[in-house]
Amino acid sequence: MKVTGGGRGLVNHAGARLVSDLADDIGLTMGLSVALAPTKKRNRGHDRGEVLRDLAVMIADGGTRISDLAVLRNQPRLFGDVASNPTAWRTLEAVDEDVLEQLAVARAHARQNAWARGLDPGFYVIDLDATLITAHSEKEHAAPTYKRGFGFHPLMAYLDATGEALAGLLRRGNAGSGTATDHIQVLDDALFQLPVDPTDTEVIMRADTAGCSHAFLDACRDRDVRFIVGHRLTAETAQLLIDLPADAWATAVSADGLEERDWAQVVEITDHVDLSGWPPGTRMIARREIAHPGAQLTFTDIDGHRFQVCITDLTDDDVPYLEALYRGRGRVERRICDAKDTGLANLPSASFAINQAWLTTVLIAQDLLVWTQRLLLDGDLAIAEPKRIRYCLLHVAGILVRTGRQVKLRLADDWPWTDALIAAFDRLQHRPARC
Repeated sequence: MKVTGGGRGLVNHAGARLVSDLADDIGLTMGLSVALAPTKKRNRGHDRGEVLRDLAVMIADGGTRISDLAVLRNQPRLFGDVASNPTAWRTLEAVDEDVLEQLAVARAHARQNAWARGLDPGFYVIDLDATLITAHSEKEHAAPTYKRGFGFHPLMAYLDATGEALAGLLRRGNAGSGTATDHIQVLDDALFQLPVDPTDTEVIMRADTAGCSHAFLDACRDRDVRFIVGHRLTAETAQLLIDLPADAWATAVSADGLEERDWAQVVEITDHVDLSGWPPGTRMIARREIAHPGAQLTFTDIDGHRFQVCITDLTDDDVPYLEALYRGRGRVERRICDAKDTGLANLPSASFAINQAWLTTVLIAQDLLVWTQRLLLDGDLAIAEPKRIRYCLLHVAGILVRTGRQVKLRLADDWPWTDALIAAFDRLQHRPARC
């Protein structure tokens, strides 16, 4: 095969135009423009809301640094007039605390529009979890982490049913895992994003033992938010579980509630422990299971059983269901992995403020991917990981042709996902009226 140039009308990353069009159509781009308008002193030049949208589309498309914006900028026939790298830097630099609040308003309004089009899951569990980001150079507020690395320790919030990125707080690498004030701030930011009111609709906060603090759970109660969080296993609790009779335990179920797990059992021990210091109605639920082959046992793993404990103020009588609900928090780890695959793993600047703006742009990019999948795609593509969406749809090449007064994007007939991409564009163009 001989490789030459000379192709005419060819465009790459054609599927990324779908993400950009959705941002415009759902009202996100307009909201970003309103939020960033006060930061610009002159009317000429690029609209900073559109610049931030292009950055989010670039990140959703797999970009990891601001210079990757060139992929969009070098194809003006497909993506229009895209800003230069310095302009993109200035846009992120203009994002201060006040602008972050306005960006949150824009995101919440776009989310409301997305839910009005059918994205509302009807069941609202907010997952809070922290992760580590390595800094390979000196960056403001980067610090040693508890895993002996160096970087940052952001706290994230996701909606379990849809995978939407609700909130994120960039923190120093040595920030505490269980800092209540940080958890409260992220919870408040996440609640602001939900188009539902916790006073009217049940909203559940779910976290590991880092979220098990009196101040944080009291804050959940003050906000009418239910909670289910991990609890530290003490020696006294472990002995209590060992002494329980066999018939006290019930068979556990899988995280989706569809299968029984014969090798694991659950029990409620609320009446056997002192929970007076926790919010009224708090319950304690324990799980025991046979450790998987090769697992490193500890002194609390009696007779090969591994014990876990969680507390909740949910009132459901089905204890296996409640314990399975808690174990469902493992899905947030997948969301955070997706975030690191969508720009979070590489903070671009030495400035902490710019990196927080980048984190917010990552949240926007994740939301755009979720909305694209759940509103415009079917089948396995509607639940696929970002890497597969990029491989199958976003990175597709095409040919731009002009016929009469219309521009057409022609995709390869033999690409297996051409029909899915065409159908997604058609759904976007034949949408119901915007709210």
